[in-house]
Amino acid sequence: MADPFWPGDERAGEHFTALEFVRAMVEVESEWLGEVLEVPDDVDDIAFEAEAGGNPVIPLVRRLRAQDHEVHRGLTSQDVVDSALMLMAAAACAELRRHLGSVAGRLAGLAERHRDTPMVARTLTQHAVPTTFGFRVATWLTGVLDAYDDLARLEFPRQVGGAAGTRAAIVELGRPVPPGTPRWHTTRAPMTRLGDALAGCTDACARIANDVLVLSRPEIGELAEGAGGGSSTMPNKSNPTLSVLIRRAALTTPQLAATLHLAAAQQVDDRADGGWHAEWATLRDLVRRTLVAASQTDSLIAGLRVDADRMAATLAAAGDAVLAEQRSLTHDPAPTYLGDAAAYVDEVVAQTKETTR
Repeated sequence: MADPFWPGDERAGEHFTALEFVRAMVEVESEWLGEVLEVPDDVDDIAFEAEAGGNPVIPLVRRLRAQDHEVHRGLTSQDVVDSALMLMAAAACAELRRHLGSVAGRLAGLAERHRDTPMVARTLTQHAVPTTFGFRVATWLTGVLDAYDDLARLEFPRQVGGAAGTRAAIVELGRPVPPGTPRWHTTRAPMTRLGDALAGCTDACARIANDVLVLSRPEIGELAEGAGGGSSTMPNKSNPTLSVLIRRAALTTPQLAATLHLAAAQQVDDRADGGWHAEWATLRDLVRRTLVAASQTDSLIAGLRVDADRMAATLAAAGDAVLAEQRSLTHDPAPTYLGDAAAYVDEVVAQTKETTR
């Protein structure tokens, strides 16, 4: 599906769509019942009827009980919604790790190719000391690997607590519950950890996009997007559109993750009056925007153009100023002033091959 409010949204596929939400809730009910239930085809009607009870489980269960009247016995709406969200999140995060794995592989290759490509380092927007483009790419790659690892550490627990977390109806019905199944009706760490990991992904992607945006400015010209985007009025322009859209995501996802924390802080009694409800659409937007950003980052790196000659010319034009630190440290300066930049590139590339193989 495409969304004119969020160009590129179709890259997220069916993850966290209304239909996928209903399918996931039906899967939860089917597993609990021990019988495969058919997914209703009137998703829009279910969504419309959800307002009356405050959640979509109520109209869904009415339809499912036409297939088997034992549906939902012992569960509560939050069990179904939370478990369905975790099912969808597990699938989305698996795809997200595939995207990040591809990004990491591309970056590792780019870092190796430019391990010794000289350029000027910039700190606080100003020229600093010599560095290499391979070193810059390795710093990008480190952030991607951190995000990849954070996703791998996530858990996606089911929710089985019954009306108020005591499982009273489940015990009354004599239903076995797997030992250790968590009850997190008002303890929302699974949601906040997920939100933090997703925001970390867009942080890592934006770190790359921000450098591309700066270094592709005409007055710098050291990087360029492979295709670039056009303009509605200036046919000569080739805008760094992917980088802009990746940055867009990173400007919005932290607030979505913060909403999950705010919802967690607003938990009360044995089911929150609004805090729980605020999570669903927030998580949907966070997941889809992160998937889109990761996919766009993969495309960005795949087509990235590096102008090594321009990098070398900028470094040369900086003159002795970039060697001022070196001269302050020794009277017998080495011919280059790159420290162990090459060793860092080698280390991160090796880590990538080990982590994503």
